[in-house]
Amino acid sequence: MTTLRGRVTGLPELDRCAVMGVVNVTPDSFSDGGRWFDVETAVKHGLDLVAQGADLVDVGGESTRPGAARVDEAEELRRVLPVVRGLAADGVRVSVDTMRAAVAELAVEAGAVLVNDVSGGQADPDMIRAVAAADVPFVVMHWRGQSIDMNNRAAYGEVVPEVIAELRATLDHAVSGGISPERIVIDPGLGFAKRAQHDLALVAALSRLRGELGRPILVAASRKRFLGDVLAGEGATVPPPARERDAATAAVTALAAREGAWAVRVHEVRASADAVRVARAVEGAA
Repeated sequence: MTTLRGRVTGLPELDRCAVMGVVNVTPDSFSDGGRWFDVETAVKHGLDLVAQGADLVDVGGESTRPGAARVDEAEELRRVLPVVRGLAADGVRVSVDTMRAAVAELAVEAGAVLVNDVSGGQADPDMIRAVAAADVPFVVMHWRGQSIDMNNRAAYGEVVPEVIAELRATLDHAVSGGISPERIVIDPGLGFAKRAQHDLALVAALSRLRGELGRPILVAASRKRFLGDVLAGEGATVPPPARERDAATAAVTALAAREGAWAVRVHEVRASADAVRVARAVEGAA
């Protein structure tokens, strides 16, 4: 177990794992699609997440659930920018969840302080340049391709060393493109081109990822399919629905915090905000 979380230049340093709340401005996200689809409702939800303990609010306008098709750039901008602008105006620390350089650039202009790209800069060849020019922190996730067919790419010999090697290549590409290493966060990409056993192995290896890649880790396990599989039990055909996986998400939050994760990305904030504080108290007593 390690409590070293790593410093991310451009963001305040906490003595505990940070909590990133999710605002999906989409009609089709796997767990809450359509609930926060209009600007006023989305901004209010983001403010509610902060009141519940979120340190950042991650705003996304394009679903990345398995099988999801992409939306066009104009529609993504229409969904995201007013919400980013509204939250930033209220003093919220906002990240933007996007694979498009143009969306990232305009979101930063609207007040976003971090770019969270599930493709790690691979989906849009202009993304690395845009983030380097904006000089903001950048989340680099392990990614093997678009959501529409990513399940077909979930083939590994040994998942942990393969994910580390692929993340190292993505990290090196971002640094060679001008992004300071001190601004980069690593995300192992739970649920993206991975089966349940792969996700569980990566959660078990968080300290190894942090040690070998040398960058802070973001863990995004919230409500994901592997938790549904765990809760359903062996041989079950129907896992519990996404919104019934929040207690399991909080369990992963506590584990991630104890293993030194820099942040967790969650839909339901309060339980995870409590979990990271309890984990920190235990660390302090050790």
